[in-house]
Amino acid sequence: MAWLGNFFTGASFSLVMPFMVLYVEELGAPKGMVEFYAGLAVSLSALASALVAPLWGWLADRYGRKPMMVRASLVMTLTMGGLAFVPNVHWLLFLRLLNGMFAGYVPNSTALIASQAPKQHSGYALGTLSTGVTGGMLIGPLMGGILAEWLGIRHVFLLVGFILLICSLMTIFFIKEDFEPVSREEAMPTREVFKEVKSLQILIGLFITSMIIQISAQSVAPILTLYIRHLGQTENLMFVSGFIVSAMGFSSMLSSSRLGRLGDRIGNHRLLLIALFYSFCMYFLCALATTPLQLGILRFLYGFGTGALMPSINSLLTKITPKAGISRIFSYNQMFSYLGQVLGPMVGSNVAASLGYRSVFFVTCGIVFVNFLWSFINFRKYLRVKEIV
Repeated sequence: MAWLGNFFTGASFSLVMPFMVLYVEELGAPKGMVEFYAGLAVSLSALASALVAPLWGWLADRYGRKPMMVRASLVMTLTMGGLAFVPNVHWLLFLRLLNGMFAGYVPNSTALIASQAPKQHSGYALGTLSTGVTGGMLIGPLMGGILAEWLGIRHVFLLVGFILLICSLMTIFFIKEDFEPVSREEAMPTREVFKEVKSLQILIGLFITSMIIQISAQSVAPILTLYIRHLGQTENLMFVSGFIVSAMGFSSMLSSSRLGRLGDRIGNHRLLLIALFYSFCMYFLCALATTPLQLGILRFLYGFGTGALMPSINSLLTKITPKAGISRIFSYNQMFSYLGQVLGPMVGSNVAASLGYRSVFFVTCGIVFVNFLWSFINFRKYLRVKEIV
């Protein structure tokens, strides 16, 4: 059921992304500021989520992950559905800010599964869970444009609110958690949580890797359609771009659970290193693509790398973190992911403007390679063993 909740959450957000810029324009934003406000509407939510994520993680360790999932889904029902009624762009930004401040369904569902699944099968369990978000974010953009044309933009926001309401009710009535709330005095202080972590160096490395994953994914997002046109695609540009964008999500969704099981068998740290090096190679090859078909194939192949990365990170976090503080650790990891979502588009846009579209892929693969070297150094003592703890 947590998988379905993640699917609904991922789909609800990605449904509105294809036409956010059009909605900003419809709300009367100045012509020269439409792109700025549209970008702010997306990044403001991620930045707010990054700032408050540790607070929700602390509360989840005291009162349980399920209450935090219910809190997130109910508030997002109001903030996302409420976008259908905003009179101007300033109210849009306000609701997006509130949406980010009260978000947190996915990290808490991840922490819930991580705290209850057997550690020897955590890679498979978390890999299966991540397919829910991936599937939702994959289907969302494909459906969002069609629904906006059919129903109108404001009605799509109402539909998103209804989807999140269903998610809230499912979470309330069908998700079970074996958790006893603890008092403030009994709760492990955050400082103690970090002291109890098996390796602080590995923990920080995993946080940074989560951020790099988002930077690498989001850096190419602003320029991907333009790069496809640069490769010679002129007819049906939006249609072809949609398929190429979605190609990575398909392969990631198909492979996450299987690769999570592989990580349980060979060691999640080994799989993480393999996936990072594989991702570096894929980005390098994407920079050398000469046709949209080549780029689409490479993006599809790259999805197998992303299908291994997040399950590996989540499983490793589970294994090195004390159970009493697992929600806080996952919330900090989510904070780094949100920061990557903010930084990624900025990196891609600036590199593209100064050095060209291909350079975005070269710079991104360089960032991923540095992260691979850092992770290799962190795990070098454990390469001969299956488990790091």
